Amino acid sequence: MTPSVPEPITGAVAGPWMATARYGIDPAPGGLGLVQDLLNTISAGAPRQPDLLDDLGSATEWVRLAVGQWSTATGRPAPDVALDAAGLRALRTFREELLNEVDARLHATPGPGQPVGASDRVPTGSRTAGATLRLDRGGSVHLDPAGVGADLLVSLVLAALFEAQLADVARRIKTCRNPRCRVAFYDRSRNNSGIWHSVRACGHPTNLRAHRARQRQVD
Repeated sequence: MTPSVPEPITGAVAGPWMATARYGIDPAPGGLGLVQDLLNTISAGAPRQPDLLDDLGSATEWVRLAVGQWSTATGRPAPDVALDAAGLRALRTFREELLNEVDARLHATPGPGQPVGASDRVPTGSRTAGATLRLDRGGSVHLDPAGVGADLLVSLVLAALFEAQLADVARRIKTCRNPRCRVAFYDRSRNNSGIWHSVRACGHPTNLRAHRARQRQVD
């Protein structure tokens, strides 16, 4: 039997991911776009964009569009995700956990012999979600997200991250180094060295502020 989870990471993206599109950046490929889009529901950018998980109405609309786009990107049927007030609170918490873990991975100091971005840091928390292993007629094993409401959405996100880890591209999901920003981007640089979601919007201004601060210290 040949294991596979869940679909190839190279899945096409036919349209924009609602949250990510607000920041004028390209989406991550395949189902990994859902991970990036959830991270980008935060309030960021200039002018400041609203937090899409701030209230149940905007969150429900984001979930509807994000699940539809996930279906387009992966070629799999779109699940019905119904969000209630308790589910929204859980989704906000999960988003912050995910943001913190991505930030910690980027800022961790690698140990001897470890690649950049790796460390032996113990995660600050854990998150579980249901999933089903399915054997198809061709002998391949698939990981199918499971659950209802926010739990199902969390399962979709974790399954996409799991797939990305197997393809060694999860490390390309990063948050902008500008502490005023934190927009999530997919680093397409050959050596995975990107640190800004936009060099023009965040890289140049941040470097200029740092340069001026150094000049004041010299003076």
